[in-house]
Amino acid sequence: MHKILAVINQKGGVGKTTTALNLSAYLAKAGCTVLVVDFDPQGNATSGLGLNKQTLETSAYEILFDRGLGSTAVCETNLENLYVLPSSANLAAAEIDLANEPKREYKLQEALRGLEFDYIIIDCPPSLGLLTINALVAADSLLIPVQAEYYALEGLGQLLDVVQRVRGGLNPQLELLGVVVTMFDQRTGLSEQVLGEIKKHFAEKVFNTVIPRNVRLAEAPSYGRTILEHDKWSKGARAYKQLAKELLKRTKSQGGR
Repeated sequence: MHKILAVINQKGGVGKTTTALNLSAYLAKAGCTVLVVDFDPQGNATSGLGLNKQTLETSAYEILFDRGLGSTAVCETNLENLYVLPSSANLAAAEIDLANEPKREYKLQEALRGLEFDYIIIDCPPSLGLLTINALVAADSLLIPVQAEYYALEGLGQLLDVVQRVRGGLNPQLELLGVVVTMFDQRTGLSEQVLGEIKKHFAEKVFNTVIPRNVRLAEAPSYGRTILEHDKWSKGARAYKQLAKELLKRTKSQGGR
């Protein structure tokens, strides 16, 4: 099975990169080979996995313009089975540089072709530009993190509209694998209320596992570590371990490329 999953929400600060990294870590721990594609110019997934963005020779930017570089850009991480295709600040220029390229929406798909991993997890930028379109075309499934806060559903309609357009022409196979609720605070009625609203909109697509607000989760990236390495007994770690189990069940029933 070969599964390409885009972790996406155009709203910043919803736990998108945190979810991409920690889900990948637990999939790797379960014995799957996993590649994190850092497709966000901010490069938070790259530094969150302990890489120095300043010393990269090849990054996500270069592979868009030379598909032969795909495998050479892949870096090892501290965890067995977990690899990263890193990002650098150059990626910010890709939107402009891709504008006049032929088949510009398919560049990431072409670059990832031939890379052999059980799961390829794309950490998308918090926008709906050409980089995100490339990620949607390359992926076969979507995972949408939504924070348990007021205005959580704001903007999701726009995202789903873009997804629908991509499915309409560029990638008919694209499916919504699920929605994961992040930053859940069980002490507040608001979190429960927002969870109810999200379930009303997405029904069975909402994962049973919710990701709690957790200090250990928030501080792990500053050490260049996933929560599995930083504090595997924390509430956040237990939640991502459970989410990985749920995701494995869903992807097995859904099948892969």
